[in-house]
Amino acid sequence: MIGKNSFKKKRDGLQQGIYFIINPFVKLLIRMGVTPNMVTTIGLLGNIAAAALIAWAGYLAQSDPAHLRFDLITWGGVVMILFSLFDMLDGQVARLGNMVSRFGALYDSVLDRYCELFNLGALSYFLIMAGYPLGALVTFIALVGSIMVSYVRARAEGVGLECKVGFMQRPERVVVTVLGCILCGIIGQTGPNNTNVAMTVLIIAMAVIAVFANITAFARVGVCRKGLR
Repeated sequence: MIGKNSFKKKRDGLQQGIYFIINPFVKLLIRMGVTPNMVTTIGLLGNIAAAALIAWAGYLAQSDPAHLRFDLITWGGVVMILFSLFDMLDGQVARLGNMVSRFGALYDSVLDRYCELFNLGALSYFLIMAGYPLGALVTFIALVGSIMVSYVRARAEGVGLECKVGFMQRPERVVVTVLGCILCGIIGQTGPNNTNVAMTVLIIAMAVIAVFANITAFARVGVCRKGLR
């Protein structure tokens, strides 16, 4: 319990630090008349762009497996993290601009799931086109776990329970995915002999999400089971 509380305090402290940095930009957006739903939509479009870069790398890999476009994977990761920050911006715009709404919360949650579907789906496509079917399967399992973490929480809230336990929540999944993409891209661009190492790094990142996201989902089911007794 102490370990969990310590992790939560560190996570909350990091979050508050990020809010302190972004709040001036948030206030500028509010003065410009930007709404939380606009910010959420921009975040989705950016994540679609990141997924398109990764999927394009997969398409090119199909036609020329010997020359993988690792630069596209790097840029995919960079674009992904930049626009994933909008996931924090929309909430702050809503809070500081006094625009919090139940529809906004629902809209944000739905578009978050779309972002994960696009990004992990694109990575799975890239891996299978590049000749790594096992890596594609691991990424698919990561995608299943990612969706189920959010689904269990939503179902728990539907029956009156609060269920936020678990390590591999959306911010952690985004960080692991981005790190996997950027490291894979950088290592892959250092030379053709490093291709397998680069792809292994990406697959390990997906494996981390696959394992811990599904553990988180089942942990939440267990919490719900206790709460509904």
